[in-house]
Amino acid sequence: SVKYHTKYPLMASASDDGNVHIFHCTVYSDLMRNPLIVPVKILRGHAIHKQNKLGVLTSVFHPTQPWIFTGGADGRIFLWQDV
Repeated sequence: SVKYHTKYPLMASASDDGNVHIFHCTVYSDLMRNPLIVPVKILRGHAIHKQNKLGVLTSVFHPTQPWIFTGGADGRIFLWQDV
């Protein structure tokens, strides 16, 4: 899943390998310029479910802080504050 922060230029990509990739994104008003996407951090902590091979199922940013919550197939929910 891919989520965007409403206040900060952050994007998160959650995947089945148990990782969440955080990116700093800039989109320019000039359509001839390519968007700038810079990798910031990889969040690791969710285990991969053995039977269905799923990792991180969902992620959501806090509305006013640069925090992200993630939920995985391992049944755990994490709050990541150092994004």
